[in-house]
Amino acid sequence: MSKFKRIVNSFTFNIVSSIFILIIVFGIVLCVIGYASFTDTMKKEYKITTYHMAYTATSLIDGTKLNEYLEKDESETDMYTIDTYLFQFCNKMNVTLLYVYTVDTTDYRSATVVFDEVNEKEDKAINPNGHYDDWEKNTIVGPDLLSENYSNTYKDIYEGKIEYGTIYRTSNLRKGIEPHITTVVPIYDKPDDVDNRNVVGLLHIQRPMSELVAGRRPYVATIVLSTIAILIVVCVSAGLFVRHEFVKPISTVINETRRFSKENVKDELKEKRRNRILEIEELSQAIDKMEDDMIKYIDDLTKATTAQKKAMVELNIAKDIQESSIPNVFPERKDFDLFAYMLPAKEVGGDFYNFIMIDDTHIGLVMADVSGKGIPAALFMMASNILLSEKIRIQSKPSEALEFLNSRICLHNKTNMFVTVWVGILDLTTGHVVACNAGHDDPVICRKKKNFEINKTKHCLAVGALDDAKFTDYEFDLEKGDKLFLYTDGVVEATNMKDELFGFNRMVETLNLYKNKAPKEIIKGVKMKVDEFAGKREQFDDITMLCIELKED
Repeated sequence: MSKFKRIVNSFTFNIVSSIFILIIVFGIVLCVIGYASFTDTMKKEYKITTYHMAYTATSLIDGTKLNEYLEKDESETDMYTIDTYLFQFCNKMNVTLLYVYTVDTTDYRSATVVFDEVNEKEDKAINPNGHYDDWEKNTIVGPDLLSENYSNTYKDIYEGKIEYGTIYRTSNLRKGIEPHITTVVPIYDKPDDVDNRNVVGLLHIQRPMSELVAGRRPYVATIVLSTIAILIVVCVSAGLFVRHEFVKPISTVINETRRFSKENVKDELKEKRRNRILEIEELSQAIDKMEDDMIKYIDDLTKATTAQKKAMVELNIAKDIQESSIPNVFPERKDFDLFAYMLPAKEVGGDFYNFIMIDDTHIGLVMADVSGKGIPAALFMMASNILLSEKIRIQSKPSEALEFLNSRICLHNKTNMFVTVWVGILDLTTGHVVACNAGHDDPVICRKKKNFEINKTKHCLAVGALDDAKFTDYEFDLEKGDKLFLYTDGVVEATNMKDELFGFNRMVETLNLYKNKAPKEIIKGVKMKVDEFAGKREQFDDITMLCIELKED
């Protein structure tokens, strides 16, 4: 990250910039509110003082003679006197314009000039680009000069709705025109008789609002300069405070975290990270606790890993022992071909197969599935295999061998485990088979030049299910070229991602795809189809298969 990005993304910069923006916004709001408040206050002051000026000026005019003034010549003494007084009043009171109208009350949109005084000095102040021309007496001022605002004010005064009217001109002015105020007061025919007096004319006074303009500019400048000064002081102070109270302590915590990630040892200088800010102190304590917990976890994990490695070594030894307990070297003979395969779902399993050469013409075949999985099933499997194999070697009937196994297992079976077993003794010269099925899946037989079919038989109880269980043999014959396929339920109960089972039908169909192959190729074909069907679904049960073929001469 570049130095500029580090500064922009730093905690101090973001805090200070946020404060900067807040103060700027506050200054703008304060300026707007102050500007509006100052303007409103000045307008009220102008309104009151201008009204008093206008009210005073009305005392110079006799309302009962207003119509006479229109008929008299300006050179006449009383007209000249009033005109002089009004002109002097206009100049001494710093009023730009002072004029008197009589208004046409039919629509209030026209008026007749009675007096009109202009203060040339103030006229230049309010209108630097020109000046107002004096209107002659009896001049008619029409709608082109009287705006609707003036007309409405005239009407309200004549109808007695308001005592006087005030018109401000502070915005939307022509270039060069300064803000000004116009106050309109009534001239009464009987000023002292409040109940019976009537409005006979209107006196107007227009004043420049130069003090408003002159006062607002330094006021706004003062606010701006104050905001800038406050901004500098607050930002510098906040930056120093944040850096000392937040950035440095947090950086210390970060450095400690980085140190611990590399060294994985306790911090002996924890007191250096103490802080008076509650949240940072809690963060520091959390880091301390994390370090203690992590060190403890690492110690526990090391011990657990060591124990797991030891267990894996022992488990691999158990796997080797289990694999060595079943034959994995298959006889090469001219009268039969045999192959078997076992794949535990875990490191060790509960399935097992066996083939025992009882003599040169008889072979014992075993396929078994112990309930459960893992090490308990493996131990049960090995005990069952040893007992059953030794009994088959000296016993002619499978049923008697299973009864012997059942009695021994039930004698010390505290875990209530059981094993399903199919045992058969094949006479290699005649093809005659004597078998016994203790709750196991039925074998599948393929007659010469025909398809594989399940050989359904009567089942006995599983070994270990009942201590006095009886087992019964059954018999069938194999011809030269026939094949016998034995398996455990791990084949038919293999499951895919859709929770569908491989099933007996798929197994038989697969066997028939490879019916002309040797036993080894048949078992490989079935395993391949099971794997394709299961896909990425984890193997749930042990898979064990055995296939034997009587060879033709």
